[in-house]
Amino acid sequence: MAMNDSVNILNSAYLAVEYIDSFLPDNPLQQPFKNAWNYMLDNYTKFQIATWGSLLVHEVSYFLLCLPGFVFQFIPYMQKYKIQQDKPETWEKQWKCLKTLLFNHFFIQLPLICGTYYFTEYFNIPYEWEEMPRWYVLVAQCFGCAVIEDAWHYFLHRLLHHKRIYKYIHKVHHEFVSPFGMQAEYAHPLETLILGAGFFIGIVVFCNHVVLLWAWVICRLMETIDVHSGYDIPLNPLHLVPFYAGARFHDFHHMNFIGNYASTFTWWDRIFGTDSQFIAYKEKEKKQRLIMKKKA
Repeated sequence: MAMNDSVNILNSAYLAVEYIDSFLPDNPLQQPFKNAWNYMLDNYTKFQIATWGSLLVHEVSYFLLCLPGFVFQFIPYMQKYKIQQDKPETWEKQWKCLKTLLFNHFFIQLPLICGTYYFTEYFNIPYEWEEMPRWYVLVAQCFGCAVIEDAWHYFLHRLLHHKRIYKYIHKVHHEFVSPFGMQAEYAHPLETLILGAGFFIGIVVFCNHVVLLWAWVICRLMETIDVHSGYDIPLNPLHLVPFYAGARFHDFHHMNFIGNYASTFTWWDRIFGTDSQFIAYKEKEKKQRLIMKKKA
């Protein structure tokens, strides 16, 4: 009975969103996107699309999303939004980060990406435009992937902080006490494999078109680069996502090393009390601001 009720609720929600979508104006980018997609299908093999297309989506998305944070360090106005203002980025650290990133991307992640074609073939994942899910289904699927990845990340990340393991693997990622966007995937190769595995679980559960692979890559990169950016930008649209952790939450993890283990959402840290030091830190900051206001 409970299962039937859940299915009925989901069907009702789907119909409601479809009804609202029917009143929205046509997307002017849909036809050019359709033409580009069909051109890709006509001129490249599925192996090329799944492998080199996925690599291109990852690399272009990663460095484009890192670009704003990289530029912010040269803009004096943006420094008031930097969380750890006493720890500016340096060329030496950024160059070291880039070298490790390129190694991980091409020697760790690329071999995994090469398996994408075989994954889509094994599970009969379609590539055709006509099979592509609607935008709201993609959004829901990406959110589902994020929930699954967040649970995986919380428990495995917390395990990597165990005193018997930390210095061998996760310590590499914590070389930067004040993180910056490009550092999001700066990690030991084993950590790339261990925490990166959570990315694929949602794909196995939800994937019904190859476009979800790319949409989820972009969403995950957007989130992880934002929380590692080192900047708490006002009116950040990601803050509209329910229970979203954000840059200040994860920045405290790099500064404190203990607590705030989740990647995207705050609920696991709240449930297990691993955000207690962060909450105490925020309360202390709040009291200090009130004292400063009274003195002024």
